[in-house]
Amino acid sequence: MTSHRVAPDSPGAVLQLIRSGVVSSRATLAKLLGVSASTAGLRVQALIDHGYVQERDDGLSQGGRRPRHIVLRPDYGEVIAVDLGSHHATMGQFDMSGRLIEEHQSVPVRIEEGPDSVLDWVTELVGHQSNPPRRLRGITLGLPGPVDARTGRVVSPSRMPGWHGVDVRQRMIGRGPGVPVLADNDANLAALGEHAADPVEHMVYLKAGTGIGCGVIASGRPHRGAAGAAGDISHLPVPGRADVQCSCGRNGCLDAVASGAALVRDLTAAGAGVRSPGDVVALAVDADPAATRLLREAGRATGELIATVVNFFNPDTLVIGGQLSRAEPFVASVRAAVFERCLPMATENLQVRASRTGHRAGIRGGARLMVEHLLAPERVNETIENGS
Repeated sequence: MTSHRVAPDSPGAVLQLIRSGVVSSRATLAKLLGVSASTAGLRVQALIDHGYVQERDDGLSQGGRRPRHIVLRPDYGEVIAVDLGSHHATMGQFDMSGRLIEEHQSVPVRIEEGPDSVLDWVTELVGHQSNPPRRLRGITLGLPGPVDARTGRVVSPSRMPGWHGVDVRQRMIGRGPGVPVLADNDANLAALGEHAADPVEHMVYLKAGTGIGCGVIASGRPHRGAAGAAGDISHLPVPGRADVQCSCGRNGCLDAVASGAALVRDLTAAGAGVRSPGDVVALAVDADPAATRLLREAGRATGELIATVVNFFNPDTLVIGGQLSRAEPFVASVRAAVFERCLPMATENLQVRASRTGHRAGIRGGARLMVEHLLAPERVNETIENGS
């Protein structure tokens, strides 16, 4: 798609005003843009003709004839978001307003089986829903590893053998869904999903599950950095833990010390029968002393490193998500370390809390990413200009 400045009275820009709720009728559009009623009508009619919006006779009357209310068409289409974890995945089907239609939670998957096996599985899962989309518009995949924002390729993932350099988007398109496909790091998508529920200006989303990741929202938009590495704290070194080897080949990385996988490893070595981070959390809820102690230590190590991010970025909110966010010892230790290590100015108005969207953060963010992609003003204008 060609990149150019979008005219404020173009159909694509008008659609954004309608979606945001700023404009609800042709009259309010003409007044806002300072254009004639006929010009406003032409823009709205173009959106109607291409199936983006519809008008309803339920607008609020100011005396006289009731104005027609412009809304996004509920049957314009649906999108699917898949949040891939190391051993489980969540899939959600959404309409274009972000409403969840159908969900498949904790579907078993093994990311280490490689891209071909996993993407074949995703394709089959998408094609065997109990409530098939009336019109599938796009698919978003969240991946538990770094994704280069410039190329869409997976880059040096520590727990994804066989995925390095894989262009997930193109591989998925090659499987014939016939719609656009987007791919992003799971923490980035979770941050986007959490931001939809709490639209602050600046947010840091800490995802603590099998692995540890971090997503950043800056000025209301995802911040990925030059190559998609912004917020990746998983391989920062934890002071005093050089004795622990990480899967990346270095020692003392946060992922090797404080992730859910690390806690499972340590508890298993101590004789506990745990197989997943969820089992670790369950033990802590049951007041198991070993699990509680390890979660506190992991939270402390994580909080000390994330404090540097908070000092540097100065967010409004630090959100703790992932399976470990259900363990109060972990969340409390992260919070304590952040407030201890950060400058007073950085924490004066800082809110540190557990995720509000829970396990749905990733799929909600994936759906939002795809909807914004499909309804971007320049894309809408190009579609209308081409008559497609």
